[in-house]
Amino acid sequence: MTIRERRPTDVPGLVEMLTLQQPTSGYPMRWPLPFPAEQFVVRPAEERAWVAERDDGAGPVLLGHVAVSRVEGEGLAEFRAAGVEGRLAAVSVLLVDPACRGHGIGGRLLEHAVAAIRADGRRPVLDVAPVHAAALALYRRRGWQEVRRIRPPWLPAHQPDVWLMVLPD
Repeated sequence: MTIRERRPTDVPGLVEMLTLQQPTSGYPMRWPLPFPAEQFVVRPAEERAWVAERDDGAGPVLLGHVAVSRVEGEGLAEFRAAGVEGRLAAVSVLLVDPACRGHGIGGRLLEHAVAAIRADGRRPVLDVAPVHAAALALYRRRGWQEVRRIRPPWLPAHQPDVWLMVLPD
């Protein structure tokens, strides 16, 4: 498996992966999305993004995706209200092909994004819905700590609050 920068030509395959994994992961929570899925994968605040892939002999196959995004506006205010200081960057749009789950791909992508954030002298943060149990377990195993719970406007009324998490130094 290799991890490389995402290319524009990867986006259709990532949208397909997002669509395939959503029924079992519940990510994203709103489905179908009220906007094109390409806008979920590639976001305005995104700074960098990577894909995991392997060559199956017939060419590269996408296995997963992760991005690093700016923390700004209301998101920044929520982290500041939780006492999280410093220059922040968010891990976002972490997803793995459902056929490849359990092979460490999500963990490797997460490590890659965190290393990029730290290399830039920033603190890694993220948000996660606790109903996304596999993602939450991954973050906890890797030392991420909950700092605050919020109710973003997109969150369905029947869902529990979203957790803001930070990875300590």
